[in-house]
Amino acid sequence: MAHPIQGLIEASMRSIKEMVDVNTIIGDSVQTPDGTTIIPISKVTFGFGAGGSNIPVRGTAVSGEDSPFGGGSGAGVSIRPVGFLVVGLNQIKMLPVESGEPTSIDKLFEYVPKIIDKINGVIKEHKEENED
Repeated sequence: MAHPIQGLIEASMRSIKEMVDVNTIIGDSVQTPDGTTIIPISKVTFGFGAGGSNIPVRGTAVSGEDSPFGGGSGAGVSIRPVGFLVVGLNQIKMLPVESGEPTSIDKLFEYVPKIIDKINGVIKEHKEENED
């Protein structure tokens, strides 16, 4: 017969497994109109503890594993966003989300001049094709 603490540990581990799956760490991707895919990445940390004891009953011959059992278990989970994986045309970039570093918004603004240059290049090519 299994000891009651085994049941506590198994129930706690099942609960943790339900809370933390791969979709918690690698989030659902988001597709933008230009074909870029943005995938959120998180850091998941969890802790677990369990304990218990057989309780002696005074005035009886019950002892050891036959005595009543008292125990408990607990777990904690922390989920923290780490960044975004941006998969675009011919490039993959990680945009971290950390204090002290440029924010994701700041890094997205770095892309604006490149996007404008690409748009200007497409317009210029289109004008040259029309002139020919």
